[in-house]
Parts: sequence; structure tokens; C-alpha cells
Amino acid sequence: MIARISGTLVHKSASQIVVDVQGVGYGISIPLTTFYELPEKGQSVAVHVHTHVKQDSIALFGFFTEREKNLFELMIGVTGIGPKVALSILSGISADDFIASVSQENLARLVAIPGVGKKTAERIVLELKDKMRKLAQDLPEDRGAVVPAKQDELLREDALSALVNLGYRANAVKDVLDRLMKELPPDATIDVLLKKALRTLVV
Repeated sequence: MIARISGTLVHKSASQIVVDVQGVGYGISIPLTTFYELPEKGQSVAVHVHTHVKQDSIALFGFFTEREKNLFELMIGVTGIGPKVALSILSGISADDFIASVSQENLARLVAIPGVGKKTAERIVLELKDKMRKLAQDLPEDRGAVVPAKQDELLREDALSALVNLGYRANAVKDVLDRLMKELPPDATIDVLLKKALRTLVV
């Protein structure tokens, strides 16, 4: 079972990296939070890895921190949540915020994550709240209680996730969204933001 991979980063995208280890290239799926921490191609990189074994395939999932890896493994143990949804969740919320949100049963924050509906959020809280409350004890005091995210921050996170899933580069999307957020009216919807961003972005 592969638990950690260290080597040369030969390819990176918002959802996958390839790490060369002594001539063997390992394709590893990653969340956005890990993508933001990656070095440039050609440099050394190390990621914590979860090896997901199915009857007909083996898939690797990589994380910048061991905490994210542990949360991923807890999530895929929740009824109805597979690796794809778990990665999407970690792309839309930090590890500390996820722990705090679940431990405080903050369904609104979980539902704000792209790809997470009300039923999924309820299952996560039901099955993980006790474990998250134990982890929450290790959080800084100002992170133990959930602070509601500002609407514009949630809007930006949702738009970023949606555009990256469409194939746009995360760095380019962030630059465009930062500029557009300054121009949007307070009551703007995600549809408005996405339309404006799509007019600006080039794949």
C-alpha cells in the first residue's frame, strides 16, 4: 500500500499530478488545496497518498498534508461518498473549516461546497460529527467555532470550483475572479459571475 510518494513533479493540473520516481511516473489525483501548494514542474515534490483499490483498478489520491489525507479517508467511509466527491469537498473548504463545520453541525456551510447537497451534508454530519468534535479540540480557539463565510467569499469559491471542473487553469481563474468580484453588485448570483468569467477566460 503506497502511503507517500516523493520525486520530481513532471506534470501538474488542478486535478492531477504526475510524479517521476526513478523513471516511473505516478499519476495522482489531488484537491485544489494541494494544487495551490505545488512547486513548479521539474522540482522535487512529496505528497501523502491514499491508495484506492477496486476490483479492476488502482487509483492514487495525493494530499499536501496528512490531515487532509486523513479527512479524505474518513469521508469516503461515509455512505454514498466516493473519492470524487471527497476530493471536491476538500477543494471547496479547508481542512480546519471542514472539521469545525461538521463538529458544529453547520449544514449551511457544507451545502455551500460545490457538489454537496443537503442529504449529503446531513450524512456527513451524522456519520462524522463525533470524530470531528475530537479533532476540533486541537484547533486554535478562534477556529473551534464556525464563523459564517461571507457571501462574496462563497460565491468566489463556487465559481472557482465550477470553472476548474470545466478545464480552466486555477491560477488564471483566480486572477479573473479577483478582478470581476470588485465589479459585481452586492446581489450578484453565481450565474452572473460565471457568464462574465467565461467571456474573459481562454482555455
